[in-house]
Amino acid sequence: ANSTRPYPMWENEDVPADMVAEESGPGAQNSPYQLRRKSLLPKRTAACPAKTNMEGASTSATEDFGHRAKRARVSGKSQDLPAAPAEHYLEEKLPDEVVLKIFSYLLEQDLCRAACVCKRFSELANDPILWKRLYMDVFEYTRPMMHPEAGKFFQINPEEYEQPNPWKESFQQLYKGAHVKTGFAEHFYSNPARYKGRENMLYYDTIEDALGGVQEAHFDGLIFVHSGVYTDEWIYIESPITMIGAAPGKVADKVIIENTRDSTFVFMEGSEDAYVGYMTIKFNPDDKSAQHHNAHHCLEITVNCSPSIDHCIIRSTCTVGSAVCVSGQGACPTIKHCNISDCENVGLYITDHAQGIYEDNEISNNALAGIWVKNHGNPIIRRNHIHHGRDVGVFTFDHGMGYFESCNIHRNRIAGFEVKAYANPTVVRCEIHHGQTGGIYVHEKGRGQFIENKIYANNFAGVWITSNSDPTIRGNAIFNGNQGGVYIFGDGRGLIEGNDIYGNALAGIQIRTNSCPIVRHNKIHDGQHGGIYVHEKGQGVIEENEVYSNTLAGVWVTTGSTPVLRRNRIHSGKQVGVYFYDNGHGVLEDNDIYNHMYSGVQIRTGSNPKIRRNKIWGGQNGGILVYNSGEKPVSIILTMCHHDVICTCFIPGI
Repeated sequence: ANSTRPYPMWENEDVPADMVAEESGPGAQNSPYQLRRKSLLPKRTAACPAKTNMEGASTSATEDFGHRAKRARVSGKSQDLPAAPAEHYLEEKLPDEVVLKIFSYLLEQDLCRAACVCKRFSELANDPILWKRLYMDVFEYTRPMMHPEAGKFFQINPEEYEQPNPWKESFQQLYKGAHVKTGFAEHFYSNPARYKGRENMLYYDTIEDALGGVQEAHFDGLIFVHSGVYTDEWIYIESPITMIGAAPGKVADKVIIENTRDSTFVFMEGSEDAYVGYMTIKFNPDDKSAQHHNAHHCLEITVNCSPSIDHCIIRSTCTVGSAVCVSGQGACPTIKHCNISDCENVGLYITDHAQGIYEDNEISNNALAGIWVKNHGNPIIRRNHIHHGRDVGVFTFDHGMGYFESCNIHRNRIAGFEVKAYANPTVVRCEIHHGQTGGIYVHEKGRGQFIENKIYANNFAGVWITSNSDPTIRGNAIFNGNQGGVYIFGDGRGLIEGNDIYGNALAGIQIRTNSCPIVRHNKIHDGQHGGIYVHEKGQGVIEENEVYSNTLAGVWVTTGSTPVLRRNRIHSGKQVGVYFYDNGHGVLEDNDIYNHMYSGVQIRTGSNPKIRRNKIWGGQNGGILVYNSGEKPVSIILTMCHHDVICTCFIPGI
């Protein structure tokens, strides 16, 4: 048969190389079907049969198949096939390759009908290569796009799929929908005979027309936006429509929706179950700094709506506002597998009691914060990759909240995570690392719970707490910082509990300037400086910690500081165990202090701590060494000292 199709591929349409290989015909070495070669039968005596009902039979495409070459005669003795009904010939004797070639001219409904004729036709009509060609002609995808349920789409590798024909299965799932394909609608509707049976497909030139059309036609609201750039359309969604990009290769790269004047997508009340996926969404205004663009975004999600945004690339060149804005009571989107990057403003902004689920997104290289959460915004943010921001990674402020889990936050210009002004996020099992300043920065009465995170390799402190802030830092690994581990200053508070703090360039925990945290059950070890450093009127309760193997003193108390150190194990240091100097005060009680290269406790220059019920032994330079030039005595009450036994005595300043 002539290989000419009854209707051509769409003009300028690229044909994948694998499709060219698949049309190699009956002689192809890789054909899945072996040519049926029938044994030669006795020469018939009658003339060739008259026309059968095969000739001129109608197909889904009504154009002529073109001239077909006559089949070659058998070499040798002239022998012909006996007369047989056309049906028998088609079902039993026509080679598979010829049947497949005929089937390749059918549309999907006719192909399904052909599969009902007989077992052989059923097998051939369900050939994956047939359905792949048909599928790509309609949807353009080079991998099947599965749609098992509302709001769920994903592409698969057909070789790894458990069912034999994923192309047909996907075709069935996506069958009823509207297609936005610029320039194709006129061709489709002017050739009704060619596309007979596709009443369940509608075609439009613009997205706006498709949004109106699916509602008028009472469709399920499934809209395919095909390859191309769609500019300055007014896309306001207030119904549960589904809009998905349709293109070969990387789908989102080839379906681009852009606005230069207003928000590109606006979701309003009524779009509770709307879905937008697999496309690039841009806001690219001419005047990038105009103040009225504060209210314009790539995606704007307003009150009482919960759309799903999936596998989208989101970009904004505007220097005000944000790329994605979620605001208002009841705003609760699901945003997954999106790339919010290279924006000249904030990446994702959640405010005014908005919520939502944000999972597996890439948020990077934005001019301002990757994520802003403020004014009682309370999102759930999981497994996001937030990195290389030109500002802070995540910024929660003005009563912002949120639950952040298993995020990778790194290499942002300021802190990886900033908490300010009564914000109270919960951050669990995240990695916060390689910040160009600090890891976590809590200030101006910020709060928050930071639990079981890995905080490491930041240029400044792993955790900063200041200006009356009161966070909980629990169960984290804080290590290998280029400065300190936890830095509490400027009236900072907080609970620092159960952390593993090690390998930092400065003190594992530093407390200064009237700060008063609770520090307990931590391991503070192997630092390149001291373990805990309390200075400049620092305070706090430091209890039941293990402080060991630090380069300088296990605990330093200096310059008017008055901490309470209780029930700690301070050991194996390379210098002094506990060092009071320059008017360092406080209480040292019920501690185990042992095995230091210098003395267990050293007191000097006006310091006056209260030392009682401690066990001090193994110091290579004595148990307690006092160089006290102050006027006040040092009060020491010991139950045991392995170098010297001193009971209820007072040692005057020296």
